[in-house]
Amino acid sequence: MKLSLPRPRTLLILCALACCLFAGDVFAQAAQAAQAAPAVAPASPSLPDVNVGQIGNQPVSMPMQVLLLMTSITLLPALLLGVTAFTRIIIVLSLLRQALGTGQAPSNQVLLALALFLTVMVMQPVFDQSWNAGIAPYLDKQMDFRTAWEAASGPFRAFMLAQVRENDLMTFANLSNTGPYATPQDVPFGVLAASFLTSELKTAFEIAFLIYIPFVIIDLVVASVLMSMGMMMLSPMLISAPFKILLFVLVDGWVLVVGALAGSFNTI
Repeated sequence: MKLSLPRPRTLLILCALACCLFAGDVFAQAAQAAQAAPAVAPASPSLPDVNVGQIGNQPVSMPMQVLLLMTSITLLPALLLGVTAFTRIIIVLSLLRQALGTGQAPSNQVLLALALFLTVMVMQPVFDQSWNAGIAPYLDKQMDFRTAWEAASGPFRAFMLAQVRENDLMTFANLSNTGPYATPQDVPFGVLAASFLTSELKTAFEIAFLIYIPFVIIDLVVASVLMSMGMMMLSPMLISAPFKILLFVLVDGWVLVVGALAGSFNTI
């Protein structure tokens, strides 16, 4: 599958969303202050510079946008887990490795790489919609921050709501003493993120259970044969591992698992 969305754009989208989530008030207050202040020359509202040091008698300043963008990079792992398909994919792949009984093969780095690329493919329509609807117009100064934030976060909220189970959503709504909600836009982001993660965990374990069944059957058959032959001192896992790997290769298991994972997400 050819990806039309380059990786730098994906990184920029995640950075922009992190800035929006954790620095929204700062942006809004700065924009209001800039609009209220008398302007000497026509210019778009911007955030003030921040003094970060001094060289001799000259202060060294940095634009607030750059500072917030650098800070948001540290929030990318949490954002990747909280609003994308990564959680379900990496859990299923990890449990698949345990079901195969291959120890650390494939390694964690290989599973993470596969999960990241599969996440990009699954989330590509969401990234495109978010970029075209809010982030690109805001960077081109065609939208103010508040309008761009609502437009850019809309596709992510729609994706998360499409995966959330109603029971999980109501549980966290009761815990936060909010709801009922008249529209999906009324759901607070914290409630939506917690419900989304819980639903993803449940779905991932359901998929892993179905993957485990054929491998458990092989283990039971091998253990029964060894018991009948009186080889009780021989580990059944040692004998069943080659048969499980052979079965997985013959049915083209990696393609089946990856395809099933990609198709398990509800589209928006």
